[in-house]
Amino acid sequence: MADVVSVVVLCGGTSRRLGGVDKTRQRLGETTVLDRLLDALPTAWAVTCVGDQRPTRRQVAWVREEPAGGGPVAAVAAALSGLTDQTAVVLAGDMPFAGPLATTLPASVGGHDAAVAVTPDGRAQPLLGAYRTAALRQALPADPGGVAMMTLLDRLDWAPVACDPTTALDLDTPADLQHARHIVEP
Repeated sequence: MADVVSVVVLCGGTSRRLGGVDKTRQRLGETTVLDRLLDALPTAWAVTCVGDQRPTRRQVAWVREEPAGGGPVAAVAAALSGLTDQTAVVLAGDMPFAGPLATTLPASVGGHDAAVAVTPDGRAQPLLGAYRTAALRQALPADPGGVAMMTLLDRLDWAPVACDPTTALDLDTPADLQHARHIVEP
């Protein structure tokens, strides 16, 4: 697998189940959900965040998907247009505990197009994966707006990587956010 890795962090969702508030800006201990994720990534990895620009502790590039709010595949397409690295780690910005696993995913790609986290119940997490950038570009539909990430996985040869529920925790609801806060401050 390539030594040079880029990261794509999706931060443009509408947070409907969390009352429309930006999940990534929510406090989690001494930081925000997004900064907790970014802080766990290697500093050598360039990070592109997709969504409305907001302050972060780490320097990142910002892009916006077309149309704005067009969903995760549209967000990935927007970020890919600026990437030149052979490998892209794609992460949901509302997964504050995904960073440590994300750092190991590129080595798990091997001869596949991607390596994707799978929870103990067998659910693939395409927004916690490492992808060969060329394969990801090839898998993108002509019109990525509104397309589900699982559609991309269906077009790729990917290796499953086991992960625990905390690593794959995405903060979709107030209960999820409360659970994450309990993990950080028991």
